[in-house]
Amino acid sequence: MPHDFDVLVVGELNADLILRGDVTPAFGQVEKLIDDATLTIGSSSAICACGLARLGLKVGFAGKVGNDLFGHFMREALAAHGIGTTGIRVDPVLKTGLTVILSRGEDRAILTYSGSIAALRWADLDLSLLNQTRHLHLGSYYLLDGLRPEVPRLFGEARARGLTVSLDTNYDPAEKWDRLTEVLPQIDIFLPNKTELLAVARRSDVESALAALVAALDRRLVVAVKLGERGAIARYGHQQIQTESLPVKVVDTTGAGDSFDAGFIFGFLNRWELSKTLRFACICGSLSTRAAGGTGAQATLEEALAYM
Repeated sequence: MPHDFDVLVVGELNADLILRGDVTPAFGQVEKLIDDATLTIGSSSAICACGLARLGLKVGFAGKVGNDLFGHFMREALAAHGIGTTGIRVDPVLKTGLTVILSRGEDRAILTYSGSIAALRWADLDLSLLNQTRHLHLGSYYLLDGLRPEVPRLFGEARARGLTVSLDTNYDPAEKWDRLTEVLPQIDIFLPNKTELLAVARRSDVESALAALVAALDRRLVVAVKLGERGAIARYGHQQIQTESLPVKVVDTTGAGDSFDAGFIFGFLNRWELSKTLRFACICGSLSTRAAGGTGAQATLEEALAYM
């Protein structure tokens, strides 16, 4: 039976206001000029969803926004990318989240107002969407305060329906770093960056962290770790592979890791071997840095394959 979606993404929704320039903000009413300002699709989960759609997959989204300007903007922007938005709940009381990013080439300073992000709860989810897809991806685990206690339950529901599952926790602003003991056994792909991997695994280096995660699980788990300009490293069982990022002229790194996630999920769903999947993911992540914002330069499938 064909599915309505290839991937259902569950996660946070917020707009991004990206300010570009080689400046450092200063208090004391000090005004400084920047080079550019862009209002665009924000949030790790939404950027990943757009990357998946850009590669030609059918994507649905489940999240929560407020009944305000940013909420309307996010729903309309996702729909414009061909993403199904019936799973997005609108709360008339809450404000939609907003992230302000000061981008300086390969580095960023980030301020986020979580708004409706933390208010997404189990009751907001339409579980019938799980019957319409073949893969579930959850992003920004540590921001989803209302849903986080139910994430193991959500993944269990997905697996009971035969879905594969992926997770990108993103950074934990509280820096408590839940060790994911109830979560990791239920997923197929774990997509942290280096900082997140080391924090979750309670290790000081990537090698021992990967070994610890794989050894702790009864079932096999693909772990793909984003290393920024150094590319990425992935492990599946005893197989471990590392690949370099693609040399490009970097404009803005916002969402590069989320585009990497999209590329990796694409390869996984197409049953590519690990080395090909990791290379493709690095290409998708690298190409996304050519424009401001997480979605402005995301690669099409044809474009990404040309770099393979």
